Amino acid sequence: MRRIALAAAAALMLSACGSGGGSAGQELSKDQVTLRFTWWGADERHKRTQQVIDIFQKKYPNITVKGEFKDWNGYWESLATTVAANDAPDIIQMDELYLASYAERGALLDLGTASKHLKTADFDKTALDTGIVKGKQYALPVGLSTYAIVANTDLLDQFKVKAPDDATWSWEDFKKTGEAVSKAGGGKVTGVQSFGFDAGSLNIWTRQHGAALFDEAGKVAVPENVLASYWAFIKDLAKSGVSPQPSVTIERAGGPLDQSGTATNASALATWWNTQLTSLSAASGSKLELLKLPGEAQASSPAAYYKPSMFWSISSRSKHPAEAALFVDFLANSQEAADIMLTDRGVPANTKIRTAIIPKLGETDKAAVEFLDTIKVGTAPRVTPNGASNLEAIIKRHTEEVLFDRQSPEEAAKSFIKELQAEIDGA
Repeated sequence: MRRIALAAAAALMLSACGSGGGSAGQELSKDQVTLRFTWWGADERHKRTQQVIDIFQKKYPNITVKGEFKDWNGYWESLATTVAANDAPDIIQMDELYLASYAERGALLDLGTASKHLKTADFDKTALDTGIVKGKQYALPVGLSTYAIVANTDLLDQFKVKAPDDATWSWEDFKKTGEAVSKAGGGKVTGVQSFGFDAGSLNIWTRQHGAALFDEAGKVAVPENVLASYWAFIKDLAKSGVSPQPSVTIERAGGPLDQSGTATNASALATWWNTQLTSLSAASGSKLELLKLPGEAQASSPAAYYKPSMFWSISSRSKHPAEAALFVDFLANSQEAADIMLTDRGVPANTKIRTAIIPKLGETDKAAVEFLDTIKVGTAPRVTPNGASNLEAIIKRHTEEVLFDRQSPEEAAKSFIKELQAEIDGA
């Protein structure tokens, strides 16, 4: 991933800033127009997306949309290359980790200039804010998720462990519930699936302590003592047997979802994004339930936040920005598109669309939508700064160092801040 991030940065530095041959606010062309649309994903996403394209083209016969799709790794290498060559696709499926890198180098269109053809009235402001970089809307959130605890209620019932009250529980309560399961599980089942391998858990821990991972200037802002307490808690879970031994944890963390402790019924409680409930339920065959995060009741303000599954962005060099905006509007606001895509790209960020598709969803997808609609969220964290797209790899490495006793939590905190800031400064 670091190689991809560096390739993107190097390519973008070669790219000239500025817009293409038209204005996003101009009238739509009556001539034949061709747009290029790029996204990452698996075969099912490709099929659904092509169906949406076909409907759009029937509605606007003078606009042809050519799809360009790849897997995650190949996607970012290709996008960096095309941007550097001033040949970027018109519509870009964008990820939060790379948003600032592309926006700050002038590769993306300010969607505020496209309001004539792209409407955002049905999007919650908190959701829209996730796509803002330096005061401008460079990306429109497609789907939303929020961090949660996934509880295996079948295991809790089996071991006669009372499910916690997620409206009031603390991280100490989380640990005690896990201890009870681990004791009853006799070494075959642990209470908690260890965390510390993604930005979600670190963001939550930091926000619950009244801090932020990054400040508005894009500098690393999390205090050392907050970071140290995060890794100390993770280490304590492993040492006390509440979570698996480090070797097991690391192996599962590096594997696919269906090999996780949750999916294999080896852990009763785990941190996940709420939208992963359906996949986890299918893999485990067990009754799983979404719980609010521990520590929220003790925090001064909600640490939970909306995380976009991905964004829609438009190239600043598009020769047809008005038509590109119209297509993004169709993707984001039309019932026709929503009925096909459903939750393939996450729970829709458009609140009107989200409500409309509920009758078409399965039980677990409905539970994910309900959880998102009822959770209290705070303001979105600052967009990952330019240069920090390697964030999760850095988190993972330091968690491993702590779990294997190669670093103390305090040493990991110092090292993490130094390394991450160096990445940002070197961008």
